[in-house]
Amino acid sequence: MKRLKRVALMFPVVLTQQAQQLRGVTDYAAHCGTWMLDRNPELSAASLRTLAGWSGDGVVASLETVAELRAAKTLGVPVVNLSATLHNVEFPRVTVDQQAVGRLAAEHLLERGFRRTGYFGQHGVWYSQQREQGFVERIRQGGGDCSVLEVPRHFGVTHPWHRWLELLEEWLKTLECPVGVMAVHDHRARMVLDACLRLGLRVPEDVALIGFENDEVACQFGQVPLSSVGRNSWGEGYEAAALLDRLMAGRRPPHRDIFIPPGGVVARRSTDMAAIEDPHVAAAVQFIREHLDQPLNVKVLEQHIAISHSYLYCHFKQCLNCTPHQYINRVRIQRAKELLADPDKQKLHHIARVCGFSETRRLRLVFRRLTGQTLGDYRRAISERR
Repeated sequence: MKRLKRVALMFPVVLTQQAQQLRGVTDYAAHCGTWMLDRNPELSAASLRTLAGWSGDGVVASLETVAELRAAKTLGVPVVNLSATLHNVEFPRVTVDQQAVGRLAAEHLLERGFRRTGYFGQHGVWYSQQREQGFVERIRQGGGDCSVLEVPRHFGVTHPWHRWLELLEEWLKTLECPVGVMAVHDHRARMVLDACLRLGLRVPEDVALIGFENDEVACQFGQVPLSSVGRNSWGEGYEAAALLDRLMAGRRPPHRDIFIPPGGVVARRSTDMAAIEDPHVAAAVQFIREHLDQPLNVKVLEQHIAISHSYLYCHFKQCLNCTPHQYINRVRIQRAKELLADPDKQKLHHIARVCGFSETRRLRLVFRRLTGQTLGDYRRAISERR
């Protein structure tokens, strides 16, 4: 019989993504069949110092402070780190590709025509710096510019939250609208959203806003649902467990972090707007979004906006880099993605009708042409990210 390995799980399970990381680890442990898991019974993380005297074989932890790094060094067993708070941790780490997160958010805003952007981050935090780097570099590659504001990771007596709210509001006042803003994660995006509402800034008409982690509480509940870059938290947990298994078998640790690709953008109302300077194109886009479930074509747009076919075609290409017909299909498929991601799993014929397709077959054809996926494949992929 194979010897049972005793593994301690020393990371918090407070947020949705942390629960998914736990699931990934436990799924790997079940696959192995030789692990015994010791898990802190509290939701918050316990210090690794509480493992003093523990006789185990390995640890999956969230190393977020220098004190925890010191404690990890005293354990004498392999430790795999899930946290990206610190830069140099001296322990093998599995985490989401932080720069890719920023690039995805930037591309989402660039596709909507935003060239004026902002990044709301946390100073002294490595994952925030990495997301900022990916975001700013991609925005500049797309011909845009970016303003950055960083505030502390934690608020408290020495960093009262109301002081930073005031700073956030002052920063937002300096941004020329329309502007696209990325926040380091969804809960900070909600902070930006609340500040916009207090200032009378409309989301997404004045400020298009996107976060990270696709936390359903932060994204779904509020006056404006938030767009977010999703993460494959289950994959992070599973790969961390697989790495720990190799280390416990005597393999050498990797020379660099193991990065898990982010899960893609989940678009919601907070970025459901295109930054368009041309008033005729802006009016056409608004008409498309307000009448998406109705028969739409270029002739209908021409009649509504009262402009020529050549003008409409030319200026759509200039502002949005696509034809009016392509834009209509793009918006319809984006709406279909939102409905396919609904946990209630709406019927396909209903989704087709809401998105303006005359039949489900037409929805299937256009969806596959634009995304490279079938409706079923997309829905399954969304379910796996949760």
